[in-house]
Amino acid sequence: MKYNVIERGDDISKGLTERFHKLAAEQGMPRDEENPDIVLSIGGDGTMLQAFHKYVQKLDTIAFVGIHTGHLGFFADWKPDELDHLASLMFSVTTPEELRVVQYPVVEIEITTEKGSETHLALNEFTIRGIEVSLVARLHVNDEMFEMFRGDGICISSPAGSTAYNKSLGGAMVHPSLEAIQIAEIASINNRVYRTLGSSMILPKHHHCDIYPKAQQNMLLSLDHLYLQRDDVVSIRCRVAANVKVKFARFRPFPFWSRVREAFVGLEVK
Repeated sequence: MKYNVIERGDDISKGLTERFHKLAAEQGMPRDEENPDIVLSIGGDGTMLQAFHKYVQKLDTIAFVGIHTGHLGFFADWKPDELDHLASLMFSVTTPEELRVVQYPVVEIEITTEKGSETHLALNEFTIRGIEVSLVARLHVNDEMFEMFRGDGICISSPAGSTAYNKSLGGAMVHPSLEAIQIAEIASINNRVYRTLGSSMILPKHHHCDIYPKAQQNMLLSLDHLYLQRDDVVSIRCRVAANVKVKFARFRPFPFWSRVREAFVGLEVK
């Protein structure tokens, strides 16, 4: 098993990283920044997003595991004082085939311009926003006109990302084992000309949503924490990535709804 660490850069995360490198060297676990079998994220959910995009072209061969050094993260199962225990469990696995993992769907975004098309993946969400003026765009679902949108923007989230920005927009929380995407409006305008659904929609993996923005509209696109400013977009197709999933190593159970309860409700089970 080869590993690498992506850390947030604060003192606590740096200290934990140094500790893990030392433990790994003692156990003979090699570090490989280019082709690791497992990537340890030390920081917060933002650190995990950085790790995901660093290895986005190698998701079929890499599993991720996280230690959160701030507030409880949805992608981080472990606390800083559990590093040694996590390390011992990692060292007990000698081949990638022995590793117990869960696999979650991700969002696939295909951006088409007059010059061609490009495809991107997002772990949490993709957003499209107008710059200086409201976003104006037609939404098609499965190649049929659905609505004319005018407002701040649109958020397309994965089930794993449904607890993030999507939740603040009033979207539903979706268990990450479900293969779906969720479309949520960002401050839509409703009048006689522009009429939208007004609530989020969940599309299964065999459906897709196409966004046709107003021609030459200056927009800000985001893929998780990465931002692109574009004015050449003809259309954007959003769907569940067909043959790609993200893998998280599970060295102990941590049910999704337990994470939701701890993060948003705060109740402790007695």
